[in-house]
Amino acid sequence: MKNTDSYWKANLRLMISLLVVWFLVSFGCGILFVDYLNQFRLFGFKLGFWFSQQGSIYIFVILIFVYVWRMNKLDKRYGVDEDGES
Repeated sequence: MKNTDSYWKANLRLMISLLVVWFLVSFGCGILFVDYLNQFRLFGFKLGFWFSQQGSIYIFVILIFVYVWRMNKLDKRYGVDEDGES
């Protein structure tokens, strides 16, 4: 029971941290800090505009890969990975 509790706590910590990053990039960089970020340019576009149109999508896809990678490590640590099943 304790092993499953710590597994789910670690899983929730990972999900919450990734959701915070996603929120900061999509809402923070795309809406709240857009005026400040528009001072800078990326690929010829204002940075605030780029985050609201492209950057948040790229970050979201990267976060999916990070989640899969970290969950595979977490599954192996707690012995619930697919390779460990009989």
